[in-house]
Amino acid sequence: MSGAVGNNLLLQYCFSRARVEHKRRINSSISIWRSTFFHPQASSLTHQPPLSTQLHGQRLTVKENILRMGKQRAVTRSSQAVLTTDQSSQLVEKFSLDGNVELQVDVSSPTSGSVAVVNIQVISSGDSLLLHWGAVKPQNKNWILPPRRPVGTMVYQNQALRSPFVKSGSNAVLKLEIDDPEIQALEFLIYDESQNKWYKNNGGNIRVNLPARESRTISASVPEDLVQIQAYMRWERKGKQIYTPEQEQEEYEAARLELLEEIARGSSIQDLRTKLKSKDDTSENKEKKFSGTKSNIPDELVQIQAYVRWEKAGKPNYSPEQQLKEFEEARKELQAELDKGSSLEDIQTKISKGEIKTQVARQLEKKKFFMRERIQRKERDVMQLLTKFSSEPKEQKDSSEAQVLSAVQQFVREKENDIADPVLSKKTYKLADKELQVLVAKPPGKTKVYLTTDLPESAVLHWALSEIPGQWAAPPLSVLPADSVSLDKAAETKFSTYSVDNQPYKVQSIEITVDDQEFVGMPFVLFADGKWINNSGSDFYIDFRAESTKVQKKDVGDGRGTAKSLLDKIAELESEAQKSFMHRFNIAADLMEEATNAGELGLAAILVWMRFMAIRQLIWNKNYNVKPREISKAQDRLTDLLQDVYRSHPHYREISRMIMSTVGRGGEGDVGQRIRDEILVVQRNNDCKGGMMEEWHQKLHNNTSPDDVVICQALIDYIKSDFDIRNYWKTLNDNGITKERLLSYDRAVHSGADLEAAIANCMGYKAEGEGFMVGVQINPVPGLPSGFQELLQFILVNIEDKNVEALLEGLLEAREELRPLLSQSNERLRDLLFLDIALDSTVRTAVERGYEELSDAGPEKIMNFISLVVENLALSVENNEDLIYCLKGWNLALTMLKSSDDHWALFAKSVLDRTRLALASKAESFHQLLQPSAEYLGALLGVDQGAVDIFTEEIIRGGSAASLSSLLNRLDPILRQTANLGSWQVISPVEAIGYVVVVDELLSVQNKSFSKPTILVAKSVRGEEEIPDGAVAVLTPDMPDVLSHVSVRARNSKVVCFANEGKLLLLKPSLQIEMQEDGLESLADTKIVSSEPPVALVRKQFTGRYAIRSEEFTSDMVGAKSRNIAHLKVKVPSWIKVPTSVALPFGVFETVLSDDVNEVVATKLQVLMTKLDGGDFSALGEIRDTVLELSAPPQLVRELKDVMQQSAMPWPGDEGSERWEQAWMAIKKVWASKWNERAYFSIRKVKLDHDYLCMAVLVQEIINADYAFVIHTTNPSSGDSSEIYAEVVKGLGETLVGAYPGRALSFVCKKNDLNSPQVLGYPSKPVGLYIKRSMIFRSDSNGEDLEGYAGAGLYDSVPMDEEEELVLDYSSDPLIVDNNFRSSILSSIARAGSAIEDIYGSAQDVEGVVKDGEIYVVQTRPQM
Repeated sequence: MSGAVGNNLLLQYCFSRARVEHKRRINSSISIWRSTFFHPQASSLTHQPPLSTQLHGQRLTVKENILRMGKQRAVTRSSQAVLTTDQSSQLVEKFSLDGNVELQVDVSSPTSGSVAVVNIQVISSGDSLLLHWGAVKPQNKNWILPPRRPVGTMVYQNQALRSPFVKSGSNAVLKLEIDDPEIQALEFLIYDESQNKWYKNNGGNIRVNLPARESRTISASVPEDLVQIQAYMRWERKGKQIYTPEQEQEEYEAARLELLEEIARGSSIQDLRTKLKSKDDTSENKEKKFSGTKSNIPDELVQIQAYVRWEKAGKPNYSPEQQLKEFEEARKELQAELDKGSSLEDIQTKISKGEIKTQVARQLEKKKFFMRERIQRKERDVMQLLTKFSSEPKEQKDSSEAQVLSAVQQFVREKENDIADPVLSKKTYKLADKELQVLVAKPPGKTKVYLTTDLPESAVLHWALSEIPGQWAAPPLSVLPADSVSLDKAAETKFSTYSVDNQPYKVQSIEITVDDQEFVGMPFVLFADGKWINNSGSDFYIDFRAESTKVQKKDVGDGRGTAKSLLDKIAELESEAQKSFMHRFNIAADLMEEATNAGELGLAAILVWMRFMAIRQLIWNKNYNVKPREISKAQDRLTDLLQDVYRSHPHYREISRMIMSTVGRGGEGDVGQRIRDEILVVQRNNDCKGGMMEEWHQKLHNNTSPDDVVICQALIDYIKSDFDIRNYWKTLNDNGITKERLLSYDRAVHSGADLEAAIANCMGYKAEGEGFMVGVQINPVPGLPSGFQELLQFILVNIEDKNVEALLEGLLEAREELRPLLSQSNERLRDLLFLDIALDSTVRTAVERGYEELSDAGPEKIMNFISLVVENLALSVENNEDLIYCLKGWNLALTMLKSSDDHWALFAKSVLDRTRLALASKAESFHQLLQPSAEYLGALLGVDQGAVDIFTEEIIRGGSAASLSSLLNRLDPILRQTANLGSWQVISPVEAIGYVVVVDELLSVQNKSFSKPTILVAKSVRGEEEIPDGAVAVLTPDMPDVLSHVSVRARNSKVVCFANEGKLLLLKPSLQIEMQEDGLESLADTKIVSSEPPVALVRKQFTGRYAIRSEEFTSDMVGAKSRNIAHLKVKVPSWIKVPTSVALPFGVFETVLSDDVNEVVATKLQVLMTKLDGGDFSALGEIRDTVLELSAPPQLVRELKDVMQQSAMPWPGDEGSERWEQAWMAIKKVWASKWNERAYFSIRKVKLDHDYLCMAVLVQEIINADYAFVIHTTNPSSGDSSEIYAEVVKGLGETLVGAYPGRALSFVCKKNDLNSPQVLGYPSKPVGLYIKRSMIFRSDSNGEDLEGYAGAGLYDSVPMDEEEELVLDYSSDPLIVDNNFRSSILSSIARAGSAIEDIYGSAQDVEGVVKDGEIYVVQTRPQM
């Protein structure tokens, strides 16, 4: 209870103003103590002046402004009691709440005093009722909150009170006392927490009028010390609650009114004093503890020592008894020093230096000070989280060629390309406006040094070799180049001059080869134009001992998909960067402009480099002394630039955040810097130089806590004791650090996730205590939302809670509150970003800690966790539209669950599947962006290959996406069981036996032939692949639609759609997969016999017509698709719409190709056909591209225009020549699809003559559909002919039959009850396709109407215009949320399928759309 009655009172017992020399410094520290000693939060959260207390002798006494709550203010005024004189008769009101639950309210006013008593009783109530209430005054529009409240009352958002009922048998009772005569009525609601249910009065508040009371005034005054004591008693009675400053003032006034009432009843001031003192037994006992203590120690020093003890104990939340004990222990410690002969001045000095020996253990117990219940989250429109930016190309042109290279750079690059040996290092030195580049290579048994400069004057190299680093020793004569002179301890060699192609200036260069002997390096300086040139006052030095930072050129790769030139530059600068963090951060800052100009790939290069540093794949410090503050400034500079990128380039915000979280905050105000300084002092005092201790100190730059100072000292004590581990643990334990505490640390290089430091940096703090905190001052970030500080306090209090759900809600609420500030101009944007990064990271750790909480949890709790983590992801990434709609889906699923909707689990499963797709998509985008840069730079810098291989994976695992995936895996089996989905979906119900082969993608083996019966286990099945020869089953964790091409092909080919590498399996279709592994060899080792029936193609001839109307469709001119549409148009019921169609018949393609205008194209195609016949399948793509070069004969254009106009179809050319060209291109793409890989290999598989395949083109006007559907009038999964199966998607049907991830809405419907469709699964497809009014050109080959061969779907249908891809929101789709609408639409689809089956007399495969509730059928074919 910080700033509340209890703490202020108890602080009076423990502290008085310091009047010692440290008064000015310590007072601010005590201010922090006031905020944290009894209120363990970040010291940044409260700015309170020191308390005013006074000690009388050795006895602590409360005095004066003891009750200063919130801001310091004097409470010294005389008040008059307001009393009621008229007695009102008792009023009784009754309300019927719900069923058997009744409410009775009794209102009475006593004969004396002004207190009206309201007794509320709920009959047949639940166990956890709350009264949500307030009072009504005539002059107030809003509720007022009376200060006199029942025990346990909480203030709700400063707008209402919530008081708990007391259980009495089957009833619940509550007594209210209202002492304000101006209050006319009470208004309230009753809330049942256990059922999450509100009880209201006909939808409104329940109102109870209070009896009218006349007031009279009695002039009376109550001494302030009695008011203070009464306030303390009230606080104790109410369970020592946590009060806001406003509540504290209300409590103070309520205490005053209570005493005034006692006076009004006849009590004297002395009576009150006696009564209060007798009640305050606890306080008397506390005082007695001190009254017997004799000491000559001034209380000011005791106060300071008590603060030191508290700080060393970890600033715990002490109880009042513990506080008093601590004060007494501090006095004893100082008395011991006095007994040893120390003077008070000596003691004062020792306190300031922290030399007083203290025996205190660091406190680890749970800290509570803020709230008992969850925060109340604000209602927000989820769509406000939406961020969409146009995507930038992931491929960047190699800017190395466009980059203007200096003569030195060009010469060295050419030299480097000629070197076949590993490069040890490459470094550039600035020589005023000139430069020197040093390249070191490592051939076997030797070291080669190449030095190149563009100095205009002739230069001489003055150099030596070193047996120990920095030593000057004369090089052996055998290694001296030509034009060299051997000197004492050195040699001199003249540079040779070279011309460089396309460069106006020449360069000078030297090549030196040193045998691998005892030499470890090479010092040197230059002499030119009569001057010595050195490295900023020191010698240049080349280290031969560095490991190769570059593998052979052939192993590096071409850097495709990266900012190659930037990565090359980073690799060149690595030898300089590895000196220290200061060097690395400054170099990164220097490269930020180039990285930003290079786009997302440039920033990816910086991220990869910083990440390699963070995971210790690069050297942190290489024998270079640098001040920690210089590191901090460099870090500050880099993060400032990243802040600017975040502000000015919104589409780079996500990757900017990732870099910032890797680098850390930096800045001179960083508390971590103070800790590092303190550790550095310990190291210097103990002569710790270089090695592990220096690297560890630099590591602390990225992740620090005050415990690190103790750990550093413990390590030194361990070393000094000849590695006696007992000394290590003794130092730790003496300072309150246990093994358990050490095990709780996370030592990853990740200061961006340091939540407490991030909060402190944003909320501001000032500390003038001892040690590392001396002089630190940071002002609060301006413009923070109202209540944000309290929200952060709630998070800090609950940060270690085992039950993390409330913490997660607080974290997400904080991020939501913070989000608007991140897109505004703010000079402290960096601090806000690091706070948001820390909150994001804390969500992940909280979720992982909460797994145990979910072990026995029901679906609602798991789903709530999932929705919170999805929200967190949406707040962390750009282009988050898919995640936003996933979040809306989870919210809808939770609503359905709470309302006991029968379909909640089925819908939740669809949202789960979509969320998995969103995670997979995000992981893939990360991989495409980061992995090429990681592989290229990793090869250049010699990074461990294992770290490179899992680079992107580890980044993903470090975020909340991995936690979300784990939560989805927990929920999936629950949803499957609840929705009776089973573990597998059987797409093709046949039995198979074969050998298991595992592949990543079915697409990768669709052209392969297996010699043995093979069960393919494919990680990815998109839906449009061909099933390869020899495959008898395809098993996949992917989600192809039951009516996708691959599913149709599987059923037609009698291929079952299930896994165990290298083992034989017997597959039997059922809800579960049966696996049999023994005794199958004889069955499996049989010759593969093609499952395809024998079929034949008949070549079609050109009939002399380029275009025909639907009335003219015959089997000689068009395929079954066109003929079926023409037949349907005159047969279906009027409520089924069929679009008007025309066609380009068989033979038109061949005729166009033979036209004189296409002679060149025909010749080119003939060459490619020969190439294809020779087995070169790469010719397929070239053939398709060549077909697109065809020109349209004028006769074709005229006939097609006439036929379309006769059929009342719009002619594209009427909108301009460009529109016709679009239509012509679409026609050619249909023809070209004859040579797509899937179709070509399918034809070969059944041994059909590909030359005999003819392609007509069906032309239809596109219906801009609300929904598209595919119907199989016999259930394809079960073979049940009495049941229709259908799938529905939003938008155009291409997402259903094409390679679009996710599942469609699926349902079945009995033919004898077409009004009762049964949903099998809700949609999870994230995107839908939409198009403006346009034309579509559908393939219609003579290979689509062959009995026993599923040729449909092999060839392309091409719209004249590009479809628009939209991310779908199912949470507002009436097909999902409106049961009546869904039933109507699905029933209409089922009736259409049944009607069409009746027309043809056989099972049909029907495609159609729904527009404005009407059914359109666009094609039908026999179901295969």
